[in-house]
Amino acid sequence: MAKKGIYKIVFFQNNEVYEVYAKSIFQSDLYGFVEVEEYLFDQNSKIVVDTSEEKLKNELKGVKRSYIPINQILRIDEVEERGSAKIKENKGEKVSSLPNSDLINKFPKK
Repeated sequence: MAKKGIYKIVFFQNNEVYEVYAKSIFQSDLYGFVEVEEYLFDQNSKIVVDTSEEKLKNELKGVKRSYIPINQILRIDEVEERGSAKIKENKGEKVSSLPNSDLINKFPKK
């Protein structure tokens, strides 16, 4: 069942850290995924436009629901007010995803 509130979801994708805000999150029927619905963005009330938020708006345009793998989620917070959605490049930060099959296949087998 979907919870009501404002949630900040921070997750890792394609060597970038995404920070998005949404109204609904819940455990998916698809094993190992979290469903995120009703993304929230600033209403462009500022004169200065944040390019990373605009990139996220365009990327999520027309998306009804996202399924994010649990192992890619860094943090989920329930917050009082929404902030600005953003994408940050992972510049040597201590954030990494779990090994994928390509990496595993590079190691010699016993």
